[in-house]
Amino acid sequence: MAEHMTPDEFRRAGHAVVDWVADYWATVGRRPVTAQDPPGAVAARLPAGPTEHGEPVEAVLADLDTLIMPGLTHWQHPRFYGYFPANTSGPSVLGDLVSAGLGVQGMLWATAPACTELETVMLDWLADLLGLPPRFHSGSGGGGVIQDSASSATLVATLVALHRAGGGRWREVGVDRRYRAYASTQGHSSIEKAARIAGLGADGVRPVEVDPRTLAMSPAALRAAIEADVAAGVVPAIVVATVGTTSTTAIDPLPEIGAICAEYGIFLHVDAAYAGAAAVCPELRFGHAGLEYADSYCFDPHKWLLTGFDCDAFWVADPAELIEALSVLPEYLRNAATESGAVIDYRDWQVPLGRRFRALKLWFVLRWYGVEGLRAHIRSGVTLAARFADRVRADDRFTVVGAHPYSLVCFRLAAGDEVNEELLARVNATGQVHLTHTRVDGRYTLRLAVGSPQTAEVDIDEAWTLLADTATALLPR
Repeated sequence: MAEHMTPDEFRRAGHAVVDWVADYWATVGRRPVTAQDPPGAVAARLPAGPTEHGEPVEAVLADLDTLIMPGLTHWQHPRFYGYFPANTSGPSVLGDLVSAGLGVQGMLWATAPACTELETVMLDWLADLLGLPPRFHSGSGGGGVIQDSASSATLVATLVALHRAGGGRWREVGVDRRYRAYASTQGHSSIEKAARIAGLGADGVRPVEVDPRTLAMSPAALRAAIEADVAAGVVPAIVVATVGTTSTTAIDPLPEIGAICAEYGIFLHVDAAYAGAAAVCPELRFGHAGLEYADSYCFDPHKWLLTGFDCDAFWVADPAELIEALSVLPEYLRNAATESGAVIDYRDWQVPLGRRFRALKLWFVLRWYGVEGLRAHIRSGVTLAARFADRVRADDRFTVVGAHPYSLVCFRLAAGDEVNEELLARVNATGQVHLTHTRVDGRYTLRLAVGSPQTAEVDIDEAWTLLADTATALLPR
């Protein structure tokens, strides 16, 4: 029978694992960006069951190379341009390692005081770093918490909004009338999922039309939708505005949306999952105009701020209604610190009870990079995206679709959907890059999102050359 790993054995194995990760980062740019295996290949290579006797870490690392690596899409690759960035960093990995080693359960202040207090301070640091309104700072009556993702933040915001809209009845009797959530037609799919989980059903979300020029929510359309619902006896509960939509990074006009929410007493949640990171740079805070109206706000450090998944930063202006909506205190969790009311118990700020010590990786990242290091990273992504957009504009076969205020560029060939779809399929099939697509005005559109700290000008230029050459093969002059 294999014995538990001793500290000395862990030390030796740990060095081997860190070396493996460091070697991976050093060589990832030479690998195909996406998996080359067909579906089922990884599963077919794995044994039918676990080994009878324990194996050394060296054997596991060897199988990582032969069994797992061929089936990976490499999100840390310098030419991974799909979806949005999801980049980690050395400091983040080290923070996660410490968190895993400590094995802390941070559901209550009493179960790990430093876990709670570091998280509170880190969220205040981030609020200051992004220039958020003072009402989100713990010293001003608000506060922040780490959720696993922006999807969970939207769900929590929806539950609090229902609690408020129902005058507190939601906690006891649930959904006892027709409530409505509002988001633009460009809003994230998590908004509909949150409404389903909350018991509103897909019908509980009213899609709001966008300005065709900016693809941002139309305040006039929002007001019309609210007025129609009120007239029909539907209770407006929450508006989810987006700073940096998934398809095109459109920015919903918060000043106008916020004023409408204030007029009708509607909870306003602002989803800045990707673009919020840009606000570490003062010149990129334009999307936050009107944020003083928001009841809650979130962004994902695990997207563009070099902090590994999972880490969503979620703030509320009034933690009391959040706690009132979600708190459940069984006898086995009662303790003197909670009863005193002098501490934060983050179990009341989220759906699950348990929680990891995720603030550690934020602490490591913020301390390693510092403010200027993080700003340099964001500015590099914006600059590289602008470089790519210039290449697109210089080729009259292509067009840039929409604005690109951050590090995402949407573009397409001036041709039909089938040609653009084939263009994407061919360039991705090379393994040299990975891009994704969306639809804008119903038309198939390619997306190139920059975010990796390893991405350089040469990577952008090579991606453009590949696209241009493939377009030539598709559309010979």
